[in-house]
Amino acid sequence: MCLSNLSNVLSKTRKPTTQEKKRHTIKAQIVICLLTLTIFSVVVDKGRPHDFSLFKGSGLLLYPDALLLADSGYQGMHKHHQNSALPIKKKKGQRLSTEDKAHNKALSKQRIFIEHINRRCKIFRIVKEVYRGKHKNYSLTWNLVAALVNLRYRCI
Repeated sequence: MCLSNLSNVLSKTRKPTTQEKKRHTIKAQIVICLLTLTIFSVVVDKGRPHDFSLFKGSGLLLYPDALLLADSGYQGMHKHHQNSALPIKKKKGQRLSTEDKAHNKALSKQRIFIEHINRRCKIFRIVKEVYRGKHKNYSLTWNLVAALVNLRYRCI
């Protein structure tokens, strides 16, 4: 299983200046099976939540023996899911060792398939571009896109 985050921004009629924050954002998190490359779950939240807080708030029940691959936005995942693999970050003023670099490279080789699924989702314009619908319908939109991606690319 793997977690991935995608965000969409609702734009206003005028361009924001550099001091303004983007306030009308929606973040989507998808859970994907690496064996079948199907999307299991889509979690949507308003605003700009941190990746890990979105995961904690989603209430997803994952099998404890399932391997969970996540990016560096999920630091601290080992406390909630013991069987998880995260990239190793370098410490301040130090370099990564060759073993840590090899670990990060092996993890990114597994996660590239997840990025391909993100691309399959982003083919749909309603997910790729500025979402102009109601916020309450954004979860339904993502679930429909996930179902279409699963149906189109299923392995028979």
